[in-house]
Amino acid sequence: MLVRRHIRPALIATVLTLAACAAAPVQEMSDARQALQAAEAVAAPQRARPLYDEARVLLEQAEQQLQAGEYRSARESAVRAKERAIAARVEAVTKSAEQAPSP
Repeated sequence: MLVRRHIRPALIATVLTLAACAAAPVQEMSDARQALQAAEAVAAPQRARPLYDEARVLLEQAEQQLQAGEYRSARESAVRAKERAIAARVEAVTKSAEQAPSP
């Protein structure tokens, strides 16, 4: 009886973990899109083109993987797209501040 009490929660946790991995990465895709929009808002396509382009390509790759049902790969690509978009935004803001005239 004691063994069953320990196995059941472990089994439930395993099933929930597997279900989360198999689900479409809706939140990750949304996060990546929002990060790209935030980067665009500070002119990252002009000021941080390589990072911005990399983020855009990764998001497109994630969208293709999502359509193919490759959810794990899509999730990973979306997370990487978000990271690159954030880096592009930071670079664009930094360059903008460096180019701003001093008072």
